[in-house]
Amino acid sequence: MLEVAATGKAQALVDRARLWARHAEMARFGATPLGGVNRQALTAEEIDGRRCLIGWARELGFAVSMDDMGNLFIRRPGSDDSLPPVLTGSHIDTQPSGGRFDGIYGILAGLEALQAIDAAGIATRRAIEVVTWMNEEGSRFSPGCMGSLAFADPARTSDLSAIQDLEGVTVADALAGLRLAFPDVPARKLGFVPAAFVEAHIEQGPRLEKERKTIGVVTGIQGTRRFVVEVRGENAHAGTTPRRRRKDALLAALRIVAGLEKLMRDPEDVVRFTIGRFIVSPGAPSVVPGHVLFSIDFRHPDDAVLEMRGDQVEPVCRKHAGKCDVVVKQTSRTRPIEFAGLVPETIERATERLGLPHIHMPSGAGHDAQNLVKICPTGMIFVPCERGISHNEAENAKPSDLAAGARVLAETLVDLATR
Repeated sequence: MLEVAATGKAQALVDRARLWARHAEMARFGATPLGGVNRQALTAEEIDGRRCLIGWARELGFAVSMDDMGNLFIRRPGSDDSLPPVLTGSHIDTQPSGGRFDGIYGILAGLEALQAIDAAGIATRRAIEVVTWMNEEGSRFSPGCMGSLAFADPARTSDLSAIQDLEGVTVADALAGLRLAFPDVPARKLGFVPAAFVEAHIEQGPRLEKERKTIGVVTGIQGTRRFVVEVRGENAHAGTTPRRRRKDALLAALRIVAGLEKLMRDPEDVVRFTIGRFIVSPGAPSVVPGHVLFSIDFRHPDDAVLEMRGDQVEPVCRKHAGKCDVVVKQTSRTRPIEFAGLVPETIERATERLGLPHIHMPSGAGHDAQNLVKICPTGMIFVPCERGISHNEAENAKPSDLAAGARVLAETLVDLATR
């Protein structure tokens, strides 16, 4: 257990201004004209962000290493290196229209916690490592949470490495480029069983702000099913092809989307159903579209609902395809998970010691923690974000809230690593 003498020492040395400045610096990599960030997995922008992070870590005297799936680790050693470390962290990649805090906050809060623990002179039995998971967002490569998925199940490495982005670049090719960019970063084996994992994150929803709470002690993550739907029609001349002879993939896709929207209607407003990518080909004004590709993101906290409605996606698509062919592929599925026991309890104790207003709450968004919970005690710390806006260039958070979350994280890490 945490010694009373160590309680409060690290959190008192969390520097709000320093934490905020690091967010501003990191936001330069992939900065967009509207003030957001486009820093997708394993791109030049993400590599530049990693280079900055590695520089900060080395300036503080922390060791850096990277595994075969591009997961990056910053290590503060413990007194007994034979013990499994405590991990904290999140992701550096963003959505194309991402914000300045989603993901990167968990890494920078972790680095701030390490620096504060070091400045307080606290010796922990276990090492503490800040991890940057590869490709959490799943924007460039699908599925998301790829680095943590391979970490928790290294047997998945081969099939994940073969996945291609829209330009035909494989994960393996992109990882090769990443290694070339950092020849001086030592390699480490992929996967091990940590003592615990803690992920700090902006809420990405409005509840904490609405209820005027500073900390969310996360109870679990709702389940997700993702699909790619391909509608295959026939390209045709817009001026000469009668409607009755057309195989218009766009019109078929619109009928399918209307059918899916009806399937997913929920008077309780618990179902989360999104079509975030919709690609029409060939995309020429005078050509009847012969091909449409779109994505489906379906989420719910009840696995039975995920099962029932998710299994109806393909039949609904076929019903409304008309003359066109349709191919439905499920790209990922995660079941609802629960955070309980050691880590959430430790987070709550730290929050109460610091006198911060908090609530227990589930996460609507997926996170790398959903993979770590399969192999070790896991929990999450939420802080508010302005109006609950995320995956948006307008995403914002208060420096005081970010610092409060880092203070809770520092206390939690000391507690877990002293055991």
